[in-house]
Amino acid sequence: MTQVKQISGRGIPLTGDDIDTDRIIPARFLRCVTFDGLGDHAFEDDRRQMKGEHPFDVEAYQGASLLVVNANFGCGSSREHAPQAIQRWGIQGLIGESFAEIFFGNCVAMGVPCVTAAPDDVKALQTVIAASPKLPLTLDLDRMEVQSGDKLVLTVSMPEGARQSFLDGLWDSCGQLVTQIDAVRQTATQLPYLTWS
Repeated sequence: MTQVKQISGRGIPLTGDDIDTDRIIPARFLRCVTFDGLGDHAFEDDRRQMKGEHPFDVEAYQGASLLVVNANFGCGSSREHAPQAIQRWGIQGLIGESFAEIFFGNCVAMGVPCVTAAPDDVKALQTVIAASPKLPLTLDLDRMEVQSGDKLVLTVSMPEGARQSFLDGLWDSCGQLVTQIDAVRQTATQLPYLTWS
């Protein structure tokens, strides 16, 4: 299992409350059989409307690994395509004011931590990133803080169960089943309602 303790890289600020999963990945892209290529279509309609000015199109933010968002990010439908698209664009972690519960759970299941901070702190971080897009950031899940060069340190939070699953490398429930297949088979043989072959 892969532990996630720190994520370092540049940030990308995406301002606005209630950015829903349909904006993150429009419904017409949900017909895919795999998630391959979804990163190219993250925020497709918003990007088209903003004609190259959307943060995911701005050259200074290309290669960023930490997305900084506002309140209720990932609301709307429960499509797991939304965090898949964000991750496949290159985002490894999210810092925000708050996240929709299902979106948060889908991110955890993919190994993408979502941490929250006070609204004023999030806005301050977005401002710092906009002023200095090359500024390195580090999200530290051990210390539960975000360090932004020498300019800003934020205290962040996340549910302790999710945090511990990242630190212990146990966030991948499917991976855990695969690595414990012998124990799964043993348990299955003891269940009267299963026929194991």
